[in-house]
Amino acid sequence: MILAVLFANSEGNILVERWLHWRSFLVKLGAENLRGVKNEELLVACHKSVYIVYTVLGDVSIYVVGKDEYDELALSEVIFVITSAVKDVCGKPPTERLFLDKYGRICLCLDEIVWKGLLENTEKDRIKRLIRLKPPTEF
Repeated sequence: MILAVLFANSEGNILVERWLHWRSFLVKLGAENLRGVKNEELLVACHKSVYIVYTVLGDVSIYVVGKDEYDELALSEVIFVITSAVKDVCGKPPTERLFLDKYGRICLCLDEIVWKGLLENTEKDRIKRLIRLKPPTEF
């Protein structure tokens, strides 16, 4: 099960947090380890029976937490799909400003990628199709 997905800026302020609250632990982990890391270079941590895969994309840090069948290998696939979706929405690795400008679409992507703790969609085209915003008159 995927326990948490969290986005933070370089100062450790939370931009998006989904599911369980791992805020303080993840921000401290990132502060200690993410300095000098290249874009999309994956780092892995393990705490008891929980796995954490995290990376930097532009000015944003991304953390994914899982357990059981979502070990570090499965979480690396999850974080790859998330980083690809964010780059597609933003058009490039995001600055904090660009990330916040595209906040709504990024949240829609997250909801399509991970649903109730499980990896739901991995295909770029399918995610794009599912997050298309429709005018209220078309409901």
